[in-house]
Amino acid sequence: MAIKRVGILVGGGPAPGTNGVISAVVIEAIKMGCTPVGFHDGFEWLAERYTDEQHEMTIDEVSRIHLDGGSVLGTSRTDITRDQESTDNAVAALRKLGIEALVTVGGDDLVRSSAAVERASGGAVRVVQVPKSIDNDLSLPLSVATLGFETARHVGVQLVKRLMEDAKTTGRWYLGVTMGRPTGHLTLGIGKAASATCTIIPEEFRRERVSLSDICDVVEGSIVKRRAMGRPHGVVLLAEALVERFDPDEVAELQDVDRDVQGNIRVAEIDLGRKVKSEVQARLERRGIKVTLVDKTIGYELRCAPPIPIDAEYARDLGYAAFRHLHAGGSGTMVTIQGGEFRGVPFGDVLDPETGRGRQRPVDVDTESYQVARDYMVRIGRKDFDDEAWVAKLADAAGLAKDEFVARFGSQP
Repeated sequence: MAIKRVGILVGGGPAPGTNGVISAVVIEAIKMGCTPVGFHDGFEWLAERYTDEQHEMTIDEVSRIHLDGGSVLGTSRTDITRDQESTDNAVAALRKLGIEALVTVGGDDLVRSSAAVERASGGAVRVVQVPKSIDNDLSLPLSVATLGFETARHVGVQLVKRLMEDAKTTGRWYLGVTMGRPTGHLTLGIGKAASATCTIIPEEFRRERVSLSDICDVVEGSIVKRRAMGRPHGVVLLAEALVERFDPDEVAELQDVDRDVQGNIRVAEIDLGRKVKSEVQARLERRGIKVTLVDKTIGYELRCAPPIPIDAEYARDLGYAAFRHLHAGGSGTMVTIQGGEFRGVPFGDVLDPETGRGRQRPVDVDTESYQVARDYMVRIGRKDFDDEAWVAKLADAAGLAKDEFVARFGSQP
């Protein structure tokens, strides 16, 4: 079923490859005799029924933006399902502008609004969403990455490589707190590819709550083991999502911490790196061990990076598939590319019926892929207690008597 006017908007945080999707949709729409309309700042203005924050897009405007970072249309986290008026306003504005179909580009926060447009318009506005997120956390088939993840990981690896070289040169430790919530995909992806000394993600703790002490135990153990190996330096990566698993009573800041418009804790407001650094340093200093730890946030540098080739190509595939699906009469679908072919995932399969938000895909810590990551980390584990001589060496590196060391670290998985 041919369409005359198609809207394009971006929601959520920036992610590499977004401009490539916009470019592909615009080019394909014009080729098919359809007018592409770009909406500025996601659903922000549509939720107020404004119809002037948009413009008709041209091929000249988008022909070379596919390798640029950021989003030429801007983005926002506005959720039109926050109240019925916002939903009605958005649909009314789209209908007034003659929009028959809409391509949204975003992650788990946006899918709720995408589905609401289709539902509230009674199907008069057909909607598809392109899965965009550096967090790689949308509940899609395991082999399908979200757009932007690979570039964010690539940039993150370059940063961690430099930290690793600095750590080696100066004999210090870096604690890198990596963006990505509420899962550990990005942190683990960076840590595994860069071969960071140790990477800690929330999924490895098989319980609802994680304490600051739990994290410090792992970091301290990693430092001790490296000392026993004769290497007094390293880089530990911590997923910022660990904060969301803390008990609010333990971290006072969580009581009044800022939240975004979606209700999510602004985890960047919790200085996880500083807290871990202070606690681990204090533990070691009490035993006469001097270690220099530096905390470093790795986050916003990743979001607007120019896409690497795999994301640039992926973005073009997704944008092309999104428009073609709409033009053929499709709707209510998350666009994916599997095995080089378009495969639509219905919104109903992506939405969580309890929260109404997009389902999230945690790191599967029972896979061989995760086990490889763990095996290449330097962490104290059960195998470290099989050799008495090695236990003695570890205890000496920890500044503890042998029995104290076993009691202190013997329960680490």
